[in-house]
Amino acid sequence: MSIKVALEHRTSYTFDRLVAVYPHVVRLRPAPHCRTPIEAYSLRVEPAEHFINWQQDAVGNFLARLVFPNPTRQLTITVGLIADLKVINPFDFFIEDWAEVWPADGMTYPRALADDLEPYLRPVDEDGEGSGPGELTRAWVDNFSVPEGTRTIDMLVGLNRAINADVAYSVRMEPGVQTPDYTLRTGVGSCRDSAWLLVSVLRRMGLAARFVSGYLVQLASDIEALDGPSGPAADFTDLHAWAEVYIPGAGWIGLDPTSGLFAGEGHIPLAATPHPAGAAPITGGTEPCESVLEFSNTVTRVHEDPRVTLPYGDEAWRAICEVGRRVDERLSAADVRLTVGGEPTFVSVDDQVSPEWTTAADGPHKRQRASDLANRLKAAWAPHGLIQRGQGKWYPGEPLPRWQIALYWRADGHPVWHDEALLADPWGARPAPLDVDSAYEVLVGVAEGLGLPLSQLRPAYEDPLHRLAESVRMPDGDPVDPDDDLGPDSPAARAALLARLDESTHAPAAFVLPLHRRDDGAGWASGSCWRPCTSRPGWRACRRSRSTSTARTAARAAATTSRSAARRPRTRRCCAARTCWSRC
Repeated sequence: MSIKVALEHRTSYTFDRLVAVYPHVVRLRPAPHCRTPIEAYSLRVEPAEHFINWQQDAVGNFLARLVFPNPTRQLTITVGLIADLKVINPFDFFIEDWAEVWPADGMTYPRALADDLEPYLRPVDEDGEGSGPGELTRAWVDNFSVPEGTRTIDMLVGLNRAINADVAYSVRMEPGVQTPDYTLRTGVGSCRDSAWLLVSVLRRMGLAARFVSGYLVQLASDIEALDGPSGPAADFTDLHAWAEVYIPGAGWIGLDPTSGLFAGEGHIPLAATPHPAGAAPITGGTEPCESVLEFSNTVTRVHEDPRVTLPYGDEAWRAICEVGRRVDERLSAADVRLTVGGEPTFVSVDDQVSPEWTTAADGPHKRQRASDLANRLKAAWAPHGLIQRGQGKWYPGEPLPRWQIALYWRADGHPVWHDEALLADPWGARPAPLDVDSAYEVLVGVAEGLGLPLSQLRPAYEDPLHRLAESVRMPDGDPVDPDDDLGPDSPAARAALLARLDESTHAPAAFVLPLHRRDDGAGWASGSCWRPCTSRPGWRACRRSRSTSTARTAARAAATTSRSAARRPRTRRCCAARTCWSRC
């Protein structure tokens, strides 16, 4: 999918009388290394009586040299182009192995390559030819620390963002470019000022860098961004400036310090030179006169592929639905029955390397995003619903079921839950852990409220021998869980092991109150099931106790109407055995 845009850039000089116009050089044609596909280009010059010669400068940029034989009252230069703004990954490159990690003493190019890059390695002069970088620029570079082992690409990202953070953007109509020290001293500059400062810093660090002038095209987003700024409110284009750095293996890489980003499909380079003077869009002169400058930049979308953020129009959608209806009719007539299975897979917009967004099924950032999505869905579709975090699918080969966030609501609109504060978030801030006695008091209140005898409360103890046997049966190699490692054998280790075994047989690990609904729906029934494993007690259930028919064992029945009713004599009834989730 792509968006094609038509860009028009018009520059007009109106003179107070007929004047002689000297030769002009126009650098407004996309440079040879432009990665954005340019499908059409035009350059219109007025007055019509002129001579034009297309050339390339000493560093390969396209330029048009204009000669005007007659005096004129107006000079107008209009550029038009059509660009296909296909998404360009600014990190789509490989770096030479020897340059992959940033060296502590800076980059050193091979001699032959350094000779070719010599114009782009010259230090930027602050106060005149040969003066070199200013004091502020040198200090800025010295204070920019790069940890040992940092990848070169990560260093460039940090450097570009640091310049962006230290220099505020300002639209400056005055001609020329500020010196790097002046930009650092004031902390304000135009795009060309920030770009020239970045060039100076890069060269100070031993990297070949050049100044780039070009067009910047920014299109308004279809929807507001969930993370970070949404961009311009309307489509926009203008002349812009940024820097490019030469990295072995990757070539010239565009860095835009005005935004702190790498150059993408919206950056259309026109000229890339060792010095800003050689990249000026238009240079030339006239005889002395009064003049008025007018300019405009417009961008118009000429083609857009349908996309999820900008769906089909009503007419197109009706046509699609009509085709679908006809297909359904033919399938039904042929008695073709279709089933669809699958699940959406989410990716991160700002983290493409962490295991949780590449290979792992779970992770803290993914859980946070999932919770945010559930909360937004609840606000939009089920404001009176209930978000429940529990167990979902259990994939073969995995020790436990995966987490699942479920959203429940009633079709009649009645609230399922009233007080959100009473629902715990297992991934949010956790209160201080309670002791076993506190857990017992909680279950006492639950049992009394359900009308169950306190004898149904069961203290649960971990089986130390089971855990020891599991550790002994582990294969050779480092254990997955460091807590499972028995460690080297010694008298102290054996004494500590015996102490842990004795301790776990005297202190309950938890108190258990197994519950399930009676089959007739008239109350609660209770039974006991327990098994040793590594999960918390609340997640355990004995899978072997699962029954497919009515159980012959009796369990207590409990009414759920009121506490007074719960105190009435209860009769023993039969119920079916049930089990909850098993994480063992």
